[in-house]
Amino acid sequence: MTQRIRSAAPATAVTAGFLAVLIGVTSSVAIVAAAAQAAGATHQQLTSWMLALGIGMGVTCLGLSLRYKAPVITAWSTPGAALLATGLSGVSMGQAVGAFLFSAVLVVLSGVTRWFERIMDRIPVSLASALLAGVLVQFGTGLFTKMQESLVVVLPMFAVYLLGKRWLPRYAVIAALAVGVAVTAAQGSFSTNGLHLALAEPVFVRPEFSWQVIIGVGLPLYVVTMASQNLPGVAVLRNAGYRTPISPLLTWTGVVNALLAPFGCFGLNLAAITAAICTGEEAHRDPRKRYVAGVWAGVFYLGVGLFGGVVGWLLGTLPTALIMGIAGLGLLGTIGSSLSSALSDERTREASVITFLATASGMTLFGIGSTFWGLLAGILAATVLNWRRGPAPALPHTPPKTPKPLPQTKTTNTPNQPSQDENKGKGEAEDEAVLVPAPRAKG
Repeated sequence: MTQRIRSAAPATAVTAGFLAVLIGVTSSVAIVAAAAQAAGATHQQLTSWMLALGIGMGVTCLGLSLRYKAPVITAWSTPGAALLATGLSGVSMGQAVGAFLFSAVLVVLSGVTRWFERIMDRIPVSLASALLAGVLVQFGTGLFTKMQESLVVVLPMFAVYLLGKRWLPRYAVIAALAVGVAVTAAQGSFSTNGLHLALAEPVFVRPEFSWQVIIGVGLPLYVVTMASQNLPGVAVLRNAGYRTPISPLLTWTGVVNALLAPFGCFGLNLAAITAAICTGEEAHRDPRKRYVAGVWAGVFYLGVGLFGGVVGWLLGTLPTALIMGIAGLGLLGTIGSSLSSALSDERTREASVITFLATASGMTLFGIGSTFWGLLAGILAATVLNWRRGPAPALPHTPPKTPKPLPQTKTTNTPNQPSQDENKGKGEAEDEAVLVPAPRAKG
């Protein structure tokens, strides 16, 4: 019985799922509230937004992680919420819901037609890794900027993390989080004034369709969701070695988004930053069992949805130093592996650096974030620098086959024949050579 519980709820996977939800909600719940207020949402409607978003993220994390046995983490569209916070001024709630539905239908079409997956399969691995590193680097540097602002909280977390990585690497992040919470509580930074526990209630809003709002809000919402969220979200899965088909993920997130849009679900997409927490070794030592972290993230998201604005408000009161500190520590391994993969191929090394720098810059052009422009700049650089050369290895579509071991046969040694131990050594060397992909021919 105990073994079954450990298999279904390993401590590292549960913690990774919890951290994904904690960081995902606290880092942008204020932006979601601003978007709802821009559309004139009442307190009940704001609570309904949190309910719809929590249920949507919970159902998709649970269902997709179980279906594909991969840590599929979804999230609300933070760039989309920022867009709505400025674009919904003067727009009725019904027209806003119409824009949400329009964007969701476009996401479904992107999944059904498979055009997005075909594009992603042609992107070199090194560029995808550089894109991911550029997205996550702000959290790595944020660890030390917050250390400057709140040394008492972040420094003990950092010290415990290093000690944990030395002696208990699987529990280093858990220990750092526990220390951070303890120090923050000792400082009296937690406050529950004005907290009222209550289950969220859905508020249905009938959609209204205005071509001005659809073009001015719905279409940009779709573009920023695909370019700034789904694009790096796919890179996270691919960089971690998961070959999950992308089109079904887009289709189902779009369908759930459309069903919950009348209740305030403005945008669902693949997560990038929080997904990186659940796809690394910190979630589980065995990559085949890391999907459990996605399942638990779904469970925690359902809790956020059921308690609606209460959980969002409570998580929003956590100190920024604690959130950024644990996010930076939890993503250090992913940042390191992404940079290593980005610079491993000499043919695309400079293009990867361009992708990384452009993505990390945070630039925004025409309302589209740096993830899109960073990848575009990297692809352009790789095309120009490798003109008439062999293409760089693209993101693999199918998992590599493991070579079967050769059958062992008994042989008798002769003076000119190597011993079995020598043959075994050669066989191991040959097996290792099989696992190394052969270089592609140039030209």
